[in-house]
Amino acid sequence: MPALPSRDDAWALLCEYTQNESLRKHALAVEASVRAYARKTGADENLWGITALLHDFDYERWPNDAHSPTEEHPAGGAAILRERGYPEEMIRAILSHADYSGVPRETSLEHTLFACDELAGFLTACSLVKPGKSIFEVEPDSVKRKLKDKAFARGVNREDVRKGAEELGIPIDEHIAFCIAAMREAADALGLERKATA
Repeated sequence: MPALPSRDDAWALLCEYTQNESLRKHALAVEASVRAYARKTGADENLWGITALLHDFDYERWPNDAHSPTEEHPAGGAAILRERGYPEEMIRAILSHADYSGVPRETSLEHTLFACDELAGFLTACSLVKPGKSIFEVEPDSVKRKLKDKAFARGVNREDVRKGAEELGIPIDEHIAFCIAAMREAADALGLERKATA
C-alpha cells in the first residue's frame, strides 16, 4: 500500500482547491470528529483524519449541483487523489460520503465520515447563533431541538444526520454529544473557541 501523504500535504491540497474560509473550517470540523472516532475505536487516526480533511476539497471548484456520479465533486477530487498517490481506502470513503456517487458505504471509516459530515456543519451553525459564537455554548438537547426546526440551517440534510448515527449503530444523542466534544478540542482552529467575556 502506498505511504499516506502527510497532513501538511493534505492541508496544502485543500487550500489549493478551497479558498472559502467556511469550507476550510468545515473540513477541520469533520476532521476533528472523525479523528476522535478513530481514537475511540483504535483505528488509524492519521488515515481517518486526512480522509475527513479532504472529503470536500474539490467541492468549491466543482459543486456538482446535478449530482453526477462521474463528474465534479467527489469524482473529480477522487481522480486527483489517485494521481497524487492517496490510498484507495481513503478515496473510496470520500466517494461513498455522497450517496449519488453510487459507491455504497461498507467500512467503519466510510460510515464515520458520512455520519460526521452533515452533523459537523450543523453543530457549526448551532455555535454561530449563540451569543459568544462558541461550540462551548452548544448542548445536545438544544441541537436536537434545532434539528426539528426546518427553517434553521436548511442546507443541512436532517435525514443524513439521522441515517449517519444509525449507520454507526449509536443513539443520535450520543453521536451529537461525541461530536460536540471533538469539536471543542479543535475550537481554536474552527474559530468557535470560548470568547473572553467583557
